[in-house]
Amino acid sequence: MLTLRNALVGVAAVVMLGACGTTETPAPEPAASGPASAAPVTVTDARGKQVTLDRPASKVVVLEWGDAEMVMSLGVMPVGLADVEGYKTWVTAATPDASVKDVGTRQEPSVDSIAALQPDLVVMENDDEALVPQLEKIAPVIVTKGSDATRNLDRLREDLNMIATALGKTDEATRLLSDLDAALADGKAKLAAAGFAGKPFALADGWKDGSKISIRMFGKGALASEVATRLGLVNAWTGEVDKEWGLGVTDVEGMTALKDADTRFFYYASDGQDVFADGLAGNAIWKKLPWVEKGQVTKLPDGIWMFGGPLSCKQFAEAVVKAYTA
Repeated sequence: MLTLRNALVGVAAVVMLGACGTTETPAPEPAASGPASAAPVTVTDARGKQVTLDRPASKVVVLEWGDAEMVMSLGVMPVGLADVEGYKTWVTAATPDASVKDVGTRQEPSVDSIAALQPDLVVMENDDEALVPQLEKIAPVIVTKGSDATRNLDRLREDLNMIATALGKTDEATRLLSDLDAALADGKAKLAAAGFAGKPFALADGWKDGSKISIRMFGKGALASEVATRLGLVNAWTGEVDKEWGLGVTDVEGMTALKDADTRFFYYASDGQDVFADGLAGNAIWKKLPWVEKGQVTKLPDGIWMFGGPLSCKQFAEAVVKAYTA
Protein backbone atom coordinates (compact mmCIF):
# COMPACT_ATOMS: atom_id res chain seq x y z
CA MET A 1 0.00 0.00 0.00
CA LEU A 2 1.30 3.42 -0.90
CA THR A 3 1.61 4.84 2.60
CA LEU A 4 5.12 6.27 2.14
CA ARG A 5 5.84 5.59 5.80
CA ASN A 6 8.78 3.38 4.87
CA ALA A 7 10.12 6.11 2.63
CA LEU A 8 9.94 9.10 4.96
CA VAL A 9 9.06 8.63 8.62
CA GLY A 10 6.70 11.35 9.74
CA VAL A 11 5.85 12.40 6.21
CA ALA A 12 3.34 9.67 5.52
CA ALA A 13 0.75 11.14 7.81
CA VAL A 14 0.66 14.23 5.64
CA VAL A 15 0.10 12.23 2.50
CA MET A 16 -2.83 10.45 4.06
CA LEU A 17 -4.55 13.67 5.06
CA GLY A 18 -5.02 14.37 1.35
CA ALA A 19 -7.33 16.78 -0.45
CA CYS A 20 -9.64 16.94 -3.43
CA GLY A 21 -11.47 19.01 -5.96
CA THR A 22 -11.75 19.18 -9.70
CA THR A 23 -9.08 19.13 -12.36
CA GLU A 24 -8.72 20.43 -15.86
CA THR A 25 -9.26 16.93 -17.26
CA PRO A 26 -12.68 15.45 -16.38
CA ALA A 27 -12.56 11.96 -14.93
CA PRO A 28 -13.82 9.37 -17.39
CA GLU A 29 -16.71 7.13 -16.48
CA PRO A 30 -15.50 3.54 -16.01
CA ALA A 31 -16.66 1.08 -18.61
CA ALA A 32 -18.94 -1.77 -17.59
CA SER A 33 -17.29 -3.99 -15.01
CA GLY A 34 -16.57 -7.61 -15.63
CA PRO A 35 -13.89 -9.80 -17.18
CA ALA A 36 -13.41 -10.02 -20.91
CA SER A 37 -13.33 -13.83 -20.85
CA ALA A 38 -13.63 -16.79 -18.48
CA ALA A 39 -10.20 -18.26 -19.26
CA PRO A 40 -7.62 -18.64 -16.45
CA VAL A 41 -5.02 -15.88 -16.14
CA THR A 42 -1.60 -15.88 -14.49
CA VAL A 43 0.48 -12.90 -13.40
CA THR A 44 3.83 -12.53 -11.68
CA ASP A 45 3.59 -9.83 -9.05
CA ALA A 46 6.12 -7.57 -7.31
CA ARG A 47 7.08 -10.41 -4.96
CA GLY A 48 8.11 -12.50 -7.96
CA LYS A 49 5.21 -14.79 -7.14
CA GLN A 50 3.02 -16.31 -9.83
CA VAL A 51 -0.66 -15.87 -9.06
CA THR A 52 -3.21 -17.81 -11.13
CA LEU A 53 -6.90 -16.97 -11.22
CA ASP A 54 -9.52 -19.35 -12.59
CA ARG A 55 -10.89 -16.42 -14.58
CA PRO A 56 -10.25 -12.67 -14.75
CA ALA A 57 -11.29 -10.99 -11.53
CA SER A 58 -14.39 -8.83 -11.27
CA LYS A 59 -14.91 -8.50 -7.48
CA VAL A 60 -11.79 -6.61 -6.51
CA VAL A 61 -10.70 -5.04 -3.22
CA VAL A 62 -7.93 -2.44 -3.55
CA LEU A 63 -5.83 -1.23 -0.63
CA GLU A 64 -3.96 1.65 -2.27
CA TRP A 65 -5.20 4.66 -4.18
CA GLY A 66 -2.87 4.47 -7.18
CA ASP A 67 -3.89 0.87 -7.76
CA ALA A 68 -7.55 1.78 -7.26
CA GLU A 69 -7.28 4.45 -9.94
CA MET A 70 -5.80 1.87 -12.29
CA VAL A 71 -8.54 -0.67 -11.58
CA MET A 72 -11.29 1.87 -12.24
CA SER A 73 -9.59 3.33 -15.31
CA LEU A 74 -9.47 -0.21 -16.73
CA GLY A 75 -13.26 -0.39 -16.43
CA VAL A 76 -13.75 -2.37 -13.22
CA MET A 77 -15.41 -0.78 -10.19
CA PRO A 78 -13.87 -2.19 -6.99
CA VAL A 79 -16.18 -3.73 -4.43
CA GLY A 80 -13.93 -2.40 -1.66
CA LEU A 81 -11.35 0.36 -1.24
CA ALA A 82 -9.25 1.51 1.71
CA ASP A 83 -10.20 5.02 2.91
CA VAL A 84 -12.81 5.87 0.29
CA GLU A 85 -13.29 9.44 1.52
CA GLY A 86 -9.55 10.06 1.53
CA TYR A 87 -9.37 8.76 -2.02
CA LYS A 88 -12.13 11.12 -3.11
CA THR A 89 -10.21 13.99 -1.53
CA TRP A 90 -6.90 13.30 -3.23
CA VAL A 91 -7.79 11.56 -6.48
CA THR A 92 -10.13 12.75 -9.24
CA ALA A 93 -8.76 10.80 -12.21
CA ALA A 94 -11.23 7.94 -11.63
CA THR A 95 -14.16 8.15 -9.23
CA PRO A 96 -15.57 5.32 -7.07
CA ASP A 97 -19.35 5.06 -7.13
CA ALA A 98 -21.65 4.64 -4.16
CA SER A 99 -21.40 0.85 -4.29
CA VAL A 100 -17.74 0.81 -3.23
CA LYS A 101 -17.36 -0.20 0.42
CA ASP A 102 -14.75 1.28 2.73
CA VAL A 103 -12.42 -1.40 4.15
CA GLY A 104 -10.50 0.70 6.65
CA THR A 105 -7.33 2.72 6.35
CA ARG A 106 -4.48 2.08 3.99
CA GLN A 107 -2.21 1.43 6.98
CA GLU A 108 -4.63 -0.85 8.82
CA PRO A 109 -7.30 -2.27 6.51
CA SER A 110 -10.04 -4.35 8.11
CA VAL A 111 -9.57 -8.00 7.24
CA ASP A 112 -13.13 -8.69 8.40
CA SER A 113 -14.53 -6.00 6.10
CA ILE A 114 -12.58 -7.41 3.19
CA ALA A 115 -13.75 -10.96 3.89
CA ALA A 116 -17.39 -9.82 4.07
CA LEU A 117 -17.16 -8.60 0.45
CA GLN A 118 -16.11 -12.07 -0.78
CA PRO A 119 -13.70 -10.67 -3.37
CA ASP A 120 -12.07 -12.79 -6.04
CA LEU A 121 -8.92 -10.63 -5.92
CA VAL A 122 -7.14 -8.28 -3.52
CA VAL A 123 -4.69 -5.72 -4.95
CA MET A 124 -2.15 -4.14 -2.61
CA GLU A 125 1.29 -2.55 -2.65
CA ASN A 126 4.48 -4.11 -1.43
CA ASP A 127 5.18 -2.11 1.72
CA ASP A 128 2.81 -4.13 3.90
CA GLU A 129 3.44 -7.69 2.82
CA ALA A 130 3.02 -8.90 6.41
CA LEU A 131 -0.71 -8.66 5.77
CA VAL A 132 -0.61 -10.96 2.74
CA PRO A 133 -0.97 -14.32 4.56
CA GLN A 134 -4.20 -13.14 6.22
CA LEU A 135 -5.61 -11.84 2.96
CA GLU A 136 -4.69 -14.96 1.00
CA LYS A 137 -7.07 -16.90 3.26
CA ILE A 138 -9.84 -14.76 1.75
CA ALA A 139 -8.85 -14.41 -1.91
CA PRO A 140 -5.86 -14.42 -4.27
CA VAL A 141 -3.59 -11.42 -3.69
CA ILE A 142 -1.43 -9.57 -6.19
CA VAL A 143 1.20 -7.15 -4.93
CA THR A 144 2.23 -4.12 -6.98
CA LYS A 145 5.53 -2.29 -6.71
CA GLY A 146 3.91 1.11 -6.15
CA SER A 147 7.07 3.15 -6.69
CA ASP A 148 10.65 2.75 -7.85
CA ALA A 149 12.69 5.94 -8.06
CA THR A 150 15.09 4.32 -10.51
CA ARG A 151 12.39 3.73 -13.16
CA ASN A 152 9.02 4.99 -12.05
CA LEU A 153 7.25 5.38 -15.39
CA ASP A 154 8.37 1.91 -16.46
CA ARG A 155 7.27 0.61 -13.06
CA LEU A 156 3.86 2.23 -13.58
CA ARG A 157 3.50 0.41 -16.90
CA GLU A 158 4.37 -2.91 -15.28
CA ASP A 159 1.92 -2.43 -12.42
CA LEU A 160 -0.86 -1.42 -14.80
CA ASN A 161 -0.25 -4.31 -17.19
CA MET A 162 -0.17 -6.81 -14.33
CA ILE A 163 -3.46 -5.52 -12.91
CA ALA A 164 -4.98 -5.44 -16.41
CA THR A 165 -4.03 -9.06 -17.03
CA ALA A 166 -5.63 -10.10 -13.75
CA LEU A 167 -8.81 -8.26 -14.75
CA GLY A 168 -8.85 -9.39 -18.37
CA LYS A 169 -8.46 -5.77 -19.49
CA THR A 170 -5.20 -5.75 -21.43
CA ASP A 171 -6.65 -3.84 -24.39
CA GLU A 172 -7.77 -1.09 -22.03
CA ALA A 173 -4.28 -0.93 -20.51
CA THR A 174 -2.72 -0.54 -23.94
CA ARG A 175 -5.08 2.34 -24.69
CA LEU A 176 -4.37 4.08 -21.38
CA LEU A 177 -0.62 3.89 -21.89
CA SER A 178 -0.87 5.05 -25.50
CA ASP A 179 -2.97 8.01 -24.41
CA LEU A 180 -0.41 8.91 -21.75
CA ASP A 181 2.47 8.67 -24.21
CA ALA A 182 0.59 10.88 -26.65
CA ALA A 183 -0.16 13.46 -23.95
CA LEU A 184 3.49 13.59 -22.90
CA ALA A 185 4.68 13.95 -26.48
CA ASP A 186 2.11 16.64 -27.20
CA GLY A 187 2.97 18.51 -24.00
CA LYS A 188 6.69 18.37 -24.76
CA ALA A 189 6.07 19.79 -28.23
CA LYS A 190 3.94 22.62 -26.84
CA LEU A 191 6.54 23.56 -24.22
CA ALA A 192 9.32 23.49 -26.80
CA ALA A 193 7.31 25.63 -29.20
CA ALA A 194 6.72 28.15 -26.41
CA GLY A 195 10.44 28.30 -25.58
CA PHE A 196 10.35 26.36 -22.32
CA ALA A 197 12.38 23.28 -23.28
CA GLY A 198 15.04 22.63 -20.65
CA LYS A 199 13.59 25.11 -18.17
CA PRO A 200 13.81 24.24 -14.45
CA PHE A 201 10.84 23.17 -12.38
CA ALA A 202 10.33 22.19 -8.76
CA LEU A 203 7.43 20.30 -7.19
CA ALA A 204 6.49 20.02 -3.52
CA ASP A 205 3.83 19.69 -0.90
CA GLY A 206 4.07 20.88 2.68
CA TRP A 207 2.59 20.84 6.17
CA LYS A 208 2.69 22.87 9.35
CA ASP A 209 3.45 21.52 12.83
CA GLY A 210 2.97 24.34 15.29
CA SER A 211 5.08 27.17 13.95
CA LYS A 212 7.33 24.89 11.90
CA ILE A 213 6.67 24.43 8.19
CA SER A 214 8.12 21.37 6.49
CA ILE A 215 8.35 21.01 2.73
CA ARG A 216 8.53 17.72 0.89
CA MET A 217 10.36 17.97 -2.42
CA PHE A 218 9.81 15.69 -5.39
CA GLY A 219 13.32 14.94 -6.57
CA LYS A 220 14.91 12.74 -9.18
CA GLY A 221 12.93 9.55 -9.70
CA ALA A 222 9.63 10.62 -8.15
CA LEU A 223 6.80 9.65 -10.48
CA ALA A 224 5.60 13.23 -11.00
CA SER A 225 9.19 14.37 -11.54
CA GLU A 226 9.58 11.79 -14.29
CA VAL A 227 6.41 13.06 -15.95
CA ALA A 228 7.70 16.66 -15.93
CA THR A 229 11.09 15.50 -17.21
CA ARG A 230 9.39 13.68 -20.07
CA LEU A 231 7.83 17.02 -20.95
CA GLY A 232 11.33 18.36 -21.56
CA LEU A 233 11.78 20.19 -18.25
CA VAL A 234 14.68 19.86 -15.79
CA ASN A 235 14.18 19.15 -12.09
CA ALA A 236 15.77 22.01 -10.16
CA TRP A 237 15.76 20.11 -6.86
CA THR A 238 19.00 18.15 -6.48
CA GLY A 239 18.84 17.59 -2.73
CA GLU A 240 18.85 14.19 -1.06
CA VAL A 241 15.82 11.98 -1.71
CA ASP A 242 14.89 8.44 -0.77
CA LYS A 243 15.51 5.59 -3.19
CA GLU A 244 11.96 4.29 -3.42
CA TRP A 245 9.86 7.41 -3.85
CA GLY A 246 12.36 10.09 -4.89
CA LEU A 247 11.16 12.37 -2.06
CA GLY A 248 13.10 14.55 0.34
CA VAL A 249 12.22 16.91 3.19
CA THR A 250 13.48 20.46 3.66
CA ASP A 251 12.34 23.78 5.12
CA VAL A 252 11.98 27.29 3.78
CA GLU A 253 15.68 27.96 4.30
CA GLY A 254 16.44 24.89 2.19
CA MET A 255 14.42 26.39 -0.64
CA THR A 256 17.18 28.96 -1.15
CA ALA A 257 19.04 26.20 -3.00
CA LEU A 258 16.65 26.89 -5.90
CA LYS A 259 18.49 29.97 -7.15
CA ASP A 260 17.57 29.92 -10.85
CA ALA A 261 15.06 32.70 -11.47
CA ASP A 262 13.62 30.67 -14.37
CA THR A 263 12.38 28.00 -11.96
CA ARG A 264 8.64 27.46 -11.86
CA PHE A 265 7.54 26.06 -8.52
CA PHE A 266 4.52 23.73 -8.44
CA TYR A 267 2.76 22.52 -5.34
CA TYR A 268 -0.46 20.81 -4.36
CA ALA A 269 -2.64 21.28 -1.30
CA SER A 270 -5.84 19.44 -2.06
CA ASP A 271 -6.90 19.26 1.60
CA GLY A 272 -7.12 23.04 1.81
CA GLN A 273 -4.10 23.32 4.12
CA ASP A 274 -2.07 25.61 1.87
CA VAL A 275 1.18 26.29 3.71
CA PHE A 276 2.68 28.03 0.70
CA ALA A 277 -0.05 30.64 0.18
CA ASP A 278 -0.95 30.94 3.88
CA GLY A 279 1.83 29.71 6.15
CA LEU A 280 4.64 31.35 4.17
CA ALA A 281 2.77 34.46 3.10
CA GLY A 282 4.72 36.70 5.49
CA ASN A 283 8.00 34.77 5.50
CA ALA A 284 10.86 37.04 4.46
CA ILE A 285 13.00 34.21 3.07
CA TRP A 286 10.14 32.85 0.97
CA LYS A 287 9.22 36.26 -0.43
CA LYS A 288 12.82 36.89 -1.53
CA LEU A 289 13.18 33.67 -3.52
CA PRO A 290 13.71 34.80 -7.13
CA TRP A 291 10.95 32.69 -8.62
CA VAL A 292 8.54 33.79 -5.91
CA GLU A 293 9.33 37.43 -6.67
CA LYS A 294 8.63 36.74 -10.35
CA GLY A 295 5.26 35.15 -9.57
CA GLN A 296 6.30 31.73 -10.85
CA VAL A 297 4.51 29.72 -8.17
CA THR A 298 1.66 27.48 -9.34
CA LYS A 299 -0.83 25.69 -7.12
CA LEU A 300 -1.96 22.61 -9.03
CA PRO A 301 -5.68 21.88 -9.40
CA ASP A 302 -7.05 19.92 -6.47
CA GLY A 303 -7.27 16.17 -6.77
CA ILE A 304 -4.27 15.38 -8.95
CA TRP A 305 -2.66 12.40 -7.21
CA MET A 306 1.13 12.47 -7.55
CA PHE A 307 1.39 8.74 -6.93
CA GLY A 308 -1.35 7.58 -9.27
CA GLY A 309 -1.80 5.79 -12.58
CA PRO A 310 -1.79 6.94 -16.21
CA LEU A 311 -4.82 9.19 -15.82
CA SER A 312 -3.33 11.07 -12.85
CA CYS A 313 -0.04 11.41 -14.72
CA LYS A 314 -1.90 12.82 -17.70
CA GLN A 315 -3.75 15.29 -15.47
CA PHE A 316 -0.46 16.46 -13.99
CA ALA A 317 1.20 16.80 -17.40
CA GLU A 318 -1.68 18.88 -18.74
CA ALA A 319 -1.65 21.14 -15.67
CA VAL A 320 2.10 21.72 -16.03
CA VAL A 321 1.81 22.59 -19.71
CA LYS A 322 -1.06 24.97 -19.00
CA ALA A 323 0.95 26.73 -16.28
CA TYR A 324 3.76 27.46 -18.71
CA THR A 325 1.74 28.31 -21.79
CA ALA A 326 -1.54 29.88 -20.63
